[in-house]
Amino acid sequence: MKENKPKNYGIKIATTTARTVDKDTLLCFVRQQKDREPPVQELPWLRECLIGAWQSEDFSGKKDQLLVAYPPKDKDGKPDDKPQRIIMVGLGPEDPDEETLRQAGGVAMARLLKTRAVEVALLLPKGCGQPATRVAAALSEGMLLAAYRFRKYFSEFPAAGSGEEKNDGKEESEEQEPSLRQITIQGPRGIGPAVRRAVVLAEAVCRARDMANEPGNGWTPEDFASHARQLAHQYGLKVTVLDRRAMEKKGMGGILAVTKGSEQPPRLVVVEYHGRPASSGRKGGRTESNRPLPTLLLVGKGLTFDSGGISLKPGSGMEEMKYDMCGGAAVLAAMDVVAREKPEGLNVVAMVPAAENLPGPAALKPGDVIRQYGGKSVEVINTDAEGRLILADALAYGVEKFKPSAVIDLATLTGAVIVALGHHRAGLLGNDDDLCARVMAAGERVGEPCWRLPLGPEYRKQLKSLVADLKNVDKRDAGTILGAAFLEEFVGKTPWVHLDIAGTAWNFTEKSYIPKGPSGFGVRTLVELIRNWG
Repeated sequence: MKENKPKNYGIKIATTTARTVDKDTLLCFVRQQKDREPPVQELPWLRECLIGAWQSEDFSGKKDQLLVAYPPKDKDGKPDDKPQRIIMVGLGPEDPDEETLRQAGGVAMARLLKTRAVEVALLLPKGCGQPATRVAAALSEGMLLAAYRFRKYFSEFPAAGSGEEKNDGKEESEEQEPSLRQITIQGPRGIGPAVRRAVVLAEAVCRARDMANEPGNGWTPEDFASHARQLAHQYGLKVTVLDRRAMEKKGMGGILAVTKGSEQPPRLVVVEYHGRPASSGRKGGRTESNRPLPTLLLVGKGLTFDSGGISLKPGSGMEEMKYDMCGGAAVLAAMDVVAREKPEGLNVVAMVPAAENLPGPAALKPGDVIRQYGGKSVEVINTDAEGRLILADALAYGVEKFKPSAVIDLATLTGAVIVALGHHRAGLLGNDDDLCARVMAAGERVGEPCWRLPLGPEYRKQLKSLVADLKNVDKRDAGTILGAAFLEEFVGKTPWVHLDIAGTAWNFTEKSYIPKGPSGFGVRTLVELIRNWG
């Protein structure tokens, strides 16, 4: 087996203010014109291509419409200082928002990867109704996210156009090595920092996708710990990994109970970033008024494989339960961006309770009573409702230890959220209206929409047990809400938001920049929230 290729095929994005096109491919994004006239372009030969496309009605700039044109060559067969190909992508008639631009970037990348393009000049579209920095960042993000492939476990593929492809009458494989290496965005001065931030974010999302794509035997609880240690070593973060013995001493009965059927030892991974005061160069984690910085606690479910335990899941589709750690992948990937960007005025702590849930001879049984961190007892009605058991330990421990200003947890917690919302929105629940609104707004801005569901004491009553403080499930009614109601018992009065990403962590709404399989959902929402925390 070969090592995984660079997350985006090694494609680099650069910026320039030059207006000449010296690349083999020109990429431009075109607004649809209401008067059916092509938009004015500075380059004469590009304007001619657009006029021909408009007149033939093959291309009008409709949203996500795509056209590939080949400029005429001179009498010697050379391209006469023109690119070999022009790829045009439509933006539609209205001012495109950032999600439209991301999707346009994804459409462009899909086509680029099917050509022999090596270096691409991207003309930044004008008249989009928003700053060039946002346009450039959104296009970059969409292109890099669309270029993602997970190829670690495949044999080598022949290079595209090498003549070695098998021709058996079937559709040509999409998994051939592309020649594309660099995209240079031509735009005004000042877009560079925004593009670099978009690249950092896209790389982090692709890392989360990599973690999720790994099979259960390729990504274990210890791999979460190793990844966190590497992240901490690279960027100077603080990392703490609690093993089984440490959990036993602290009374983390939820994580310990879930992992009893597996040979893989559990891990509780804690990564800490300590910011410095905003608008102050002093270190020490305190503001100018000598008050502690606010702390944001991120908790991600890290079930590296979930069979359901004794309450065994159906065999059909069980292979997808390697994705039950997508919440943990999201929070560690978000910490990658935090570590690189070093936001001021905020401390960020990420926690991943990592375990396997398997039906071994010592496995947790329905009817067993366990004691979570902090002392609450739980009657386990169903061992397949295990995510809330490991999250409860992490939430209670994190709230007590770090005294955060806010807590956000991400988990592929319930199948019920798919019944309620499909694969289009994550379920959002919380105990603080302001924090809920901020998380929802961040998700909308980055194209990761959420839908808020209610919480209340009437749901908490459904979790009453005859033999313990709580039971982990009730009947099938309101399954997503009951999962959140259980977690709410372990955060106290701390502002808290729970994101149930079971419907969006994989098989997310089809988009040009979202591949089949894991989406990396949640990384961009968390980063957007942190970037705008102040």
